[in-house]
Amino acid sequence: MRITCDYLVIGSGAAGLTFALEAAKHGEVLLVTKRRTDDAATTWAQGGIAAVLDPADSFEAHVKDTLTTGGGLSSDEVVEMVVRDAPLRIKELIELGTNFSEAETALDEEQGKLDLTREGGHSARRVVHAGDITGREVERALIDKANSTRRIRTLEHHMAIDLIELSRFGGACAVAGAYVLDTESGDVHTVVARATILASGGAGKAYLYTSNPDVASGDGVAMAYRAGAQIANMEFFQFHPTVVYHPQAKSFLVSEALRGEGGVLRLSDGTAFMERHHPMKDLAPRDVVARAIDFEMKRTGDDCVYLDMSARTPDYLRERFPNIHAECLRFGIDMTKGPIPVVPAAHYMCGGVLVDAEGRTSIPGLWAVGEVSCTGLHGANRLASNSLLEGLVYGHRAAVALGEKTYRGPLANPPDWDVGEAAPSDEAVLVTQNWDEIRRFLWNYVGIVRSDKRLRRASRRIALLQEEIREYYWKHLVTRDMLELRNLADVAEMIITCAAFRKESRGLHYNIDHAQTDDARFGGDTVLVRGYPPEIVKRKKSSK
Repeated sequence: MRITCDYLVIGSGAAGLTFALEAAKHGEVLLVTKRRTDDAATTWAQGGIAAVLDPADSFEAHVKDTLTTGGGLSSDEVVEMVVRDAPLRIKELIELGTNFSEAETALDEEQGKLDLTREGGHSARRVVHAGDITGREVERALIDKANSTRRIRTLEHHMAIDLIELSRFGGACAVAGAYVLDTESGDVHTVVARATILASGGAGKAYLYTSNPDVASGDGVAMAYRAGAQIANMEFFQFHPTVVYHPQAKSFLVSEALRGEGGVLRLSDGTAFMERHHPMKDLAPRDVVARAIDFEMKRTGDDCVYLDMSARTPDYLRERFPNIHAECLRFGIDMTKGPIPVVPAAHYMCGGVLVDAEGRTSIPGLWAVGEVSCTGLHGANRLASNSLLEGLVYGHRAAVALGEKTYRGPLANPPDWDVGEAAPSDEAVLVTQNWDEIRRFLWNYVGIVRSDKRLRRASRRIALLQEEIREYYWKHLVTRDMLELRNLADVAEMIITCAAFRKESRGLHYNIDHAQTDDARFGGDTVLVRGYPPEIVKRKKSSK
């Protein structure tokens, strides 16, 4: 089946929905999501959205915190733009019906009674939240509005296979939509669009341990990579320091807000250890905390560390963190009576498809917003609660820019999907075997701490696996599992290539063979295009 639209949005998290709502004011939007609309990483976000709303806070302070955390690779202009746009995006969410937590006294007449919390790396309380289920509440409000918007059509249980590259069919170097698999029927649709927007989120499922939902398989960045788009900074993968350590607690994250509200990380003997690793102790940036936990676990041989919340009363913990408290109880952990066992896990992809200040990629017709993109906001490490903010800001900016400039001439006419001689698979075990192997060797060789030797091993292994996957892909009819494996393999290749190229330690990338930061050689983004070696491209540095 052939489907046409003005805007094809791949992904249904905060970035994609924000784009869709704004773009629907001037065009027809088709939103494709491979499971339910609310099955997105946004829904899993506990902490909140960073924004300067307290008169005692300042844009300058938020900018400084972001640049400091970014390890010298954030763009001054992008950080300033996102930070200053934040209050307006919060106001817009409230107007859509988002129910943020309120304080007992108003901040000011305009912002009302929003309760602000503090997280690691922030110098002030500036994180707007909805209890400890902020992402779920934001997603609900955005979906409710999208469902009542006439020009937005949503296809659930549909997964993009590849972008439609017109150059493959004798046309210009441009993207004109995507081939999309109906994962329930097996049919492949040709979706032709004037603009294609990647909003497919991150790739945490590339790692053995992750806080991400199962949908986070790097689909958007892998499709863009195969199409020849510029990719940047894939070596900077953020590991969240605190995910519940329990055999049944699959991917359950313990928000950084707990440490912002007095939580202390301790060893099994009760020793608080973060003061040995950073002046900000338990409120140090996430990369520092994750490496500290990894170091202490390897030093002691313990399987986990413990997050102690005894500085707060039981009533406060139950009221402030109701979801985390309830989920922990499911696993026999009562945070009001004892510490929470935690370990680090893959959490956020700071790199992605390289875009400009309005979300344009290096390929005409292709845009990217949210975690799938690399905007210059995060640099070498993401400041807590800047991720939802980035998705909201860029989703809005991209839609506004496209509304002003979208070409209204005839749509492209690419050929439909051709299955050729592909047959149903009779050896799906290859998918599960290779998936498990990729996740394990990425965790062991390209995880929180890396080395040249480990990266060489990973590079050899991914090359062999990709050969197997390509052979399997072209022989069999596509399925969701097969596509996710293919995408994860491409993501693994990009992470390994970028990590091996950056022979220094900076932000989230720590190599024991190159422990120092080298601004002269590596003080810029690692930019990668398929088929070419990576290169360092320097951004304008902050003078602050």
